[in-house]
Amino acid sequence: MQNRCVVPKCTSGKYSLHPLFRFPLDAESSKKWIEKCQRADLLDTPAEHLHRHYRLCGKHFEESSIHCDTVGTVLKDDAIPTVFDAQPENQTLKRSKDTTKDDKDSKGRKKMKKTETAKEDAQPPTEEEEYKDYLKSLFEAILLFGEQSIPLTGPGDSKQDGLGESNFQALLEYQVSCGNQVLKKRFEAKKEYCSHALLQQLIQALEKSICRKLIEEVKENGFFSLLTDDLVRISGEWYLPVFLRYVDQLKSLQERFVGFYPFNGDGDALAENMLSDMTEKWGLDMGKCRGQAHSCSGTQSNEIKKLAMKVNETYPLAVLTLRSTCTLNLHLAKGANLSGVQLVLSTLRRIESFFSLSPLLHSELEHAISVFFPDKEEKVKELNEICRSNWTSQNDAFDVAVEILEALLLCLDSVHDNEDIRWSDEVTQSAYEISKALTDFEFVMSLVVLKNTLMLTRAFGKNLQGSAADLHSAAGSLKAVLHSLKEMHDHIEVYHEFWNDEAVNLAAALDVTVKAPRSFLRRRQSESGAVRPDAYFRDHLSVPFVSHVIQEMDELFCEDHLKALRCLSLVPAVIEQLKPTEPDQESAQVFKDDIPNTEGLSAELHCWQVKWGKKVKGEAAPTTLLQTTQLPDMKFFPNTHAILKLVSILPVLTLERDSNLAYQRYQMFMKNTPDEFKSKNLAVLNINYDVSYDLDALVDGYMLEHAGTEEW
Repeated sequence: MQNRCVVPKCTSGKYSLHPLFRFPLDAESSKKWIEKCQRADLLDTPAEHLHRHYRLCGKHFEESSIHCDTVGTVLKDDAIPTVFDAQPENQTLKRSKDTTKDDKDSKGRKKMKKTETAKEDAQPPTEEEEYKDYLKSLFEAILLFGEQSIPLTGPGDSKQDGLGESNFQALLEYQVSCGNQVLKKRFEAKKEYCSHALLQQLIQALEKSICRKLIEEVKENGFFSLLTDDLVRISGEWYLPVFLRYVDQLKSLQERFVGFYPFNGDGDALAENMLSDMTEKWGLDMGKCRGQAHSCSGTQSNEIKKLAMKVNETYPLAVLTLRSTCTLNLHLAKGANLSGVQLVLSTLRRIESFFSLSPLLHSELEHAISVFFPDKEEKVKELNEICRSNWTSQNDAFDVAVEILEALLLCLDSVHDNEDIRWSDEVTQSAYEISKALTDFEFVMSLVVLKNTLMLTRAFGKNLQGSAADLHSAAGSLKAVLHSLKEMHDHIEVYHEFWNDEAVNLAAALDVTVKAPRSFLRRRQSESGAVRPDAYFRDHLSVPFVSHVIQEMDELFCEDHLKALRCLSLVPAVIEQLKPTEPDQESAQVFKDDIPNTEGLSAELHCWQVKWGKKVKGEAAPTTLLQTTQLPDMKFFPNTHAILKLVSILPVLTLERDSNLAYQRYQMFMKNTPDEFKSKNLAVLNINYDVSYDLDALVDGYMLEHAGTEEW
């Protein structure tokens, strides 16, 4: 690899302060570099060879073409060398179509000349260059592990043995066997390929580089939303997964995973530290945060709500919304810190996991359903289709669970009995544990309460995950939903009586004893008087859950959020469907501080409505926000464009398939990686493997930050 500038007679030597840049891999760009450098002898050299072996120093580029920061010095993608010392015309190197006779041998072949450049190319690499190649080899290996989600440790590794990265070491050994001399030299000198401390530093450097790129992309595009997911436990510590949602330069909606934030159980400390780090360390302008969404279950939900409250208190325009990756009814249930509700949710998760063990289990459930509905062929077909889908995460999960509960218990008992020895011990044990949970009256009663309470929000929640017209409709129907919930709360005694009767009848069919939870009965042993189950569940389940749903709906759908959703009336398909007489200017005012021309808003909205209210016959009206914002004539409607972009980053709106890839990768990583192999750093690499990086800049940045900490 050349360690000098390729330009003839360039005064920059190998100890120059000017950085050396690789030739581009693109053939056309590489050819332009050669022509500018006046190196006609390299015109036939493949771009890949030039990229690997030749360098051009930074003094030949305009300052505007070079970007420098603590991570490294990099060229812009379209950079072309233009700064060269003047040379006499007779010294200009040009490629001639005619080769002189003196340049040919006796057989007419062109002679090979040993030029000064060729001598420089033959020079052995310096220690610094060898160390850079060594770091590149390690970075490439780590990136491979991250992309493929392969743990660095192997099955037999012990975390106390000093290294414990046998998979990583095996890959490095393979590279040595394929001829990697720098790794071989390192092993001969140090008796190891890579120390544990160095490996951790490199992983952290990669994570930092990727996150920096994502944050820079968010900052370039202005407004964004903050999203967090359920708390996860990695290496014995709790972390909060953090995502950012924004519209990129190509006008496409993106939702990116930026990493895990440590959580020690204190919501106030989390809010203070996280907001401080986002502004000071990440460099985000939280004043441009226009939405937030958080997901958390059970006892931790109150602590995560403190984060949401702090964000809203400090940045009022960051409205709290539902996250589109979770249905409304499941979100409402997850946020309730009630033992019965959490019992239902955990049991549904176990049911989903159980039926993923084997397709034959679905056949067993289908048989059980046919037993309970012998004369209802259409009903059996409908339920079988539902059960083959991911029904435990749907908006009507509690309704389906009540309907198939008896058949489900029959299926589980049959699997547990295992009379024909079809199932493994793991499957039969799991079937027994789920069966035991289903035959607990607290589960039955809680399931009935969830089904009946959330029946009022089911249609509303379904609209939230629908089209732009559906969301616009949902914004207008919230008032009626809240009215019904408050009416239920005011007459909870009557409603609970009906729910209790339904639960008791269902328990009788399942042969389940009606009683209060055992944990509650133990606490009441010292008190006199019997505990009535219906009174217990009224006071500890029905009343608090209905109150929780009302409060949560109020928080999730504040007036500013509803106004933003009403701005979906600007989507052409919604205009075509609603045929409004006047544009909704009042709702658009929620973005008055974020649009380019407030004074012209009224006239622009009117023109926009006229355009799509009287569109040309045969012209298809865009149905989504993405289609609308990518229309060629949006440049004539800057206010409308800005409003639609701001609406699109709200977390409640369903993501396009391509925009949802980061969350899907995150779920796959957490689901498929065993707990002992989970790494928060490698998770960032795996989920963001499509983020581009410059290996040379990465190495330079690492060496700059860790100067003197590692000897070659």
